[in-house]
Amino acid sequence: MTLLDHAAIAARVPHAGAMCLLDSVVSWDEQHIECRAASHASPTHPLAQDGRLPATAAIEYAAQAMALHGCLVHEQAGAAAAPRRGFLAALRSVRLHCRWIDTAAAPLTVRASRFAGDEVQVLYDFEVEVEATGLLAAGRAVVVLDASARVAAPAAAAQP
Repeated sequence: MTLLDHAAIAARVPHAGAMCLLDSVVSWDEQHIECRAASHASPTHPLAQDGRLPATAAIEYAAQAMALHGCLVHEQAGAAAAPRRGFLAALRSVRLHCRWIDTAAAPLTVRASRFAGDEVQVLYDFEVEVEATGLLAAGRAVVVLDASARVAAPAAAAQP
């Protein structure tokens, strides 16, 4: 599969500027995606509180990986229309293994695995970890797809 850099990711997700948290896609297929991110170390991180990044921010990293995965699967299917916008509707069995994400830590590894879904909703398991310190967060997410809203099609220039 094609690996993507930050610019190619930003062209595919609805998150702009500093809110586009993922730096690269390491691997992906129809059911899984693995991404890397170093944005947690930014002193101006948009989710930071008093200069510290709460562990709950890991959920946003995972949600962006899910959004990106949905877009990539949609592109791979050769669909003519833009993918539908998804909304994080529910979280289940979320386990946070720390209170704050260490900004000095190695890049984050973000994994999402789609285990069920249809035209209305998609279910993912996710985990976010740092190689040196281990698992930061894990859980299950329900993403509801909005039939009335589609995200902009990826820019042709962003194709790797």
